[in-house]
Amino acid sequence: MEGSTIDPSAVYALGSSSAESVRLQRQAEELAADSLALLSRAELRPGDCAIDLGCGPRGIIDLLVEQVSPGGRVIGLDSDPGHIAMASAFVASNDLTGVELVCGDARASGLEPGTFDLVHARTLLINLPQPAEVVTEMVRLARPGGWIVGFEPDTEHALCYPPDPAIDRLSELFRLAFSRNGADPDIGRRLPELYRRAGLEEVEVEARAGLYPPGHSRRMIRADLVRSLRRQILELGLAGEDELDDLDAAGREHLANPETIVMPSLNFLAWGRKPR
Repeated sequence: MEGSTIDPSAVYALGSSSAESVRLQRQAEELAADSLALLSRAELRPGDCAIDLGCGPRGIIDLLVEQVSPGGRVIGLDSDPGHIAMASAFVASNDLTGVELVCGDARASGLEPGTFDLVHARTLLINLPQPAEVVTEMVRLARPGGWIVGFEPDTEHALCYPPDPAIDRLSELFRLAFSRNGADPDIGRRLPELYRRAGLEEVEVEARAGLYPPGHSRRMIRADLVRSLRRQILELGLAGEDELDDLDAAGREHLANPETIVMPSLNFLAWGRKPR
């Protein structure tokens, strides 16, 4: 419901923490090129209305403003009040106009149906136990003929070469802790199926393999995710403090080695239209 708050840790697999907020802020820059490629598949024009569900501390709000200006409207929605505050600061510091930020649940936003020319979610469905609920809400929010677009990883298809025992253990801990509430770390491949089942037409999908060069922050994503999941890992008894500290140090050293090849996931971009 608009203006309401929920406990993000209850539904969002990575929970709420300062480390996760910092990672999401950095992710906006890391994935900007892929997000622009996804937006290019839709037909946004100046004056259109778009929404970024699960926008976090920034999301793609600035990219949407560029597409719909002048005269357009962009809404960013997130369940974490802290992220809404960060997004508000980002909007203000970048003089972005026509933006409204809403604290609410992406599964039941409470916003008017049939309002948006484009409804977007990036790396949101992967974090939720019932992703179809969000896709249903995305379709409800779109106007007839409007676009639903999304970006979701498939973490089964990851590569770290040469292999390293610390990376293998970090990957194991990630999957165990991340999936504890039913979230699917391999949801990328399911994205077009979810769209079609929700009744979308003209559904298309593209897979992108991000092979990141030495020095790129995305090389550290698996270690960063385990840091975000540290509390959950400890609560589940999957590892202790000392092991996590040792794994973090060893894993980052291996990932920082310029001779190591790193592909953290296969990323799926999907888009489709709501029937007219």
